[in-house]
Amino acid sequence: MPIRTLPPLLINQIAAGEVVERPANVAKELVENSIDAGASRIEVLVESGGCDRLRVSDDGCGIPFDELHLAVAAHATSKIDALEDLDRIASMGFRGEALASIGAVSRLHLASRTASSEAGGSITIEGELVEGPVPIGCPPGTTVDVQQLFARTPARRKFLKSEGAETRRIRETVQRLALSHPGIAFTVASGGRILMELAARSEPAERVIDVLGKELRPELLEVEVERDGVSLWGLVGRPSIARPTSRHLQLFLNGRPIVDRSLVHAIREAYRGLIDPGRTPTAIMYLDIDPARVDVNVHPTKSEVRFRDDRLIYSVLRHAIMDRLAAADLTPALRIDDDPASRAALLPSRGVERAFGAGGGPGREQRPWTPVPGQGPRGFDANEARMEMETPVPGSPPLLATTPAVPVMQVHGSYIVAEDEDGVLIIDQHALHERIMFRTLLDRVTRGTLDSQRMLSPIVVDVDALQMEGLERVGPLLVKLGIEAEPLGLHAVGIHAFPVLLLERRVDPVEFMGELLAKAGTGALPPDEETALQETLDMMSCRAAVKAGDHLNETEMADLLRQRDLVERSSRCPHGRPTTLRLSIEDLEKQFGRR
Repeated sequence: MPIRTLPPLLINQIAAGEVVERPANVAKELVENSIDAGASRIEVLVESGGCDRLRVSDDGCGIPFDELHLAVAAHATSKIDALEDLDRIASMGFRGEALASIGAVSRLHLASRTASSEAGGSITIEGELVEGPVPIGCPPGTTVDVQQLFARTPARRKFLKSEGAETRRIRETVQRLALSHPGIAFTVASGGRILMELAARSEPAERVIDVLGKELRPELLEVEVERDGVSLWGLVGRPSIARPTSRHLQLFLNGRPIVDRSLVHAIREAYRGLIDPGRTPTAIMYLDIDPARVDVNVHPTKSEVRFRDDRLIYSVLRHAIMDRLAAADLTPALRIDDDPASRAALLPSRGVERAFGAGGGPGREQRPWTPVPGQGPRGFDANEARMEMETPVPGSPPLLATTPAVPVMQVHGSYIVAEDEDGVLIIDQHALHERIMFRTLLDRVTRGTLDSQRMLSPIVVDVDALQMEGLERVGPLLVKLGIEAEPLGLHAVGIHAFPVLLLERRVDPVEFMGELLAKAGTGALPPDEETALQETLDMMSCRAAVKAGDHLNETEMADLLRQRDLVERSSRCPHGRPTTLRLSIEDLEKQFGRR
């Protein structure tokens, strides 16, 4: 096949394939143009998922009549002038091919007027055909009406989702742009209904609340940091509002929504141990840096960027969120229905009092726990753990100064009921001690390797082929943990040394090593060294912690609560489950009809 020059229409259709994957991409390009035009109001109309019609109207600066033909021409733009401009992109769009590309795969009608002009103009592009510009009467601003999207490339329509799904994508796209520009009012309508209506806001926090919902306002923490030329502001959610999807984790750079796996990882790392690994934290973060320090020209849709100093950005974001979470009381509240009728139903009637007596119901009686002679469960050494907590590792986030809690009783051998000045605390003893043991182990590993005890004779672990492969993979990790192990034939591993702390907590070396080697052999242990260490310490802390059903005496309960005030992230176990629930005095008074 001979080499030949491609016709302009085919060039534009190829460009459309890069920037116009679906109707939401069209909405993004058009709304970004409206933002760059200085609009204070942007309206989006969607019909049939954007395929039949997608109209974007704004009250921005408009396009002069004699420039309308350039607006729909390929590689024509007002946003850059020279190569040097690409190093300091400050506008939303700059490629100069959006309208030409969209017109190549649809029928595009553009009407615009500047504020200084008495009349506006319109131009229509459909494939190769261009009609206009012609004078028309219209308000100041610009309206772009895209109809029959992909009619000229029907194969593209086969890959689209349902009309409802495509409409939702458009709404979400506009919502992201609205979050990054709170000073602009946005409306999205479809099928005669308003799908989204956001008033202009003077503060970013107000726009975030408008989008996430007013009910989340008490659950959001403000983060604000400025370091090494990086300005960071945002709202992050308490662990209790982590979501199963990533819809509420959004990043913005210099007013532009971006997708960056490294920064998402930084946010997830900041929440490590506070939420279940399968859930995603709520975080709306805004970064502002010198445009010369970032390249936004690495992807046709401009959603991905490249930082000149990505490690600095990662560090600033991660530590800012970690410090803010460490400074907050993350103890989740025990929510009780505040409906008066429901509250009245909980209050006992005289008949109920006569049936069961004023002292309680027919269930098991719970009484304050009294000291039990002898040692605590499984060699629990509160003093050693407490000393560990009182010596923080350099660089650790600041610990929250909490109100001391006083133990009242142990319930079902699993939960500690305590009181502080804010109300009643219900504590899962295993989850709390698991967090304490995790922090103890992590602190010791950070300082060096764990202290280990050599065996008089090796402890033998029977293994299969996968577990033997796992032994080879975790060699460096075992050294950090103070574990010495080597193969004894084809189906056995000998343990020559094991961590002292785990032995003191009566952790079975055979069970622990069997599980660890199985995870490593099957690939369930992450390949990243730091993450693998964290997960292994999770395993250790879970096995070493007091269990549900272990009875604690009064001294042991008090020691656990003292450590709760000293250890970082004590509101959650290493797996992200809550260790403590709080029932406030206010809620108690409401439930008993005192308020």
